[in-house]
Amino acid sequence: MIERWSRDQVLALAPDASSQKAAQGLATAGKWSSRGTTGTVLYGACKGSGAELYLTCVDLTEPAYRCGCPSRKFPCKHTLGLLLLWSAGEVPAQEAAPRWVTEWVETRAERASRPAARSEAAGRRPVDDSGRPR
Repeated sequence: MIERWSRDQVLALAPDASSQKAAQGLATAGKWSSRGTTGTVLYGACKGSGAELYLTCVDLTEPAYRCGCPSRKFPCKHTLGLLLLWSAGEVPAQEAAPRWVTEWVETRAERASRPAARSEAAGRRPVDDSGRPR
């Protein structure tokens, strides 16, 4: 289980003051149709300006973020708002995350393992008689 971050720690992640302010407006349970944490992953679905919900995930071990909103700010206000809810103890613990969350976690793990596989393969490149790589 990850130790809960303080409000100040969350707000320090914001790219600017307007993101901090917008995140505070999203840090209410009523803005989120669902939210939860599995201990190391935080997730929620927030009503955005369009018809679709913005699906937001945070890997608390990195931290790493993902949100379905079109914002170019990173982390976006939805991610920060969800983190503020979590820091206030307003995100319930869940046994398991929804499929869209586990897919994100699995994809990240696959990507993280690729460079290791490439570097291992590079270490076994064929060599000529002089010991130089071919």
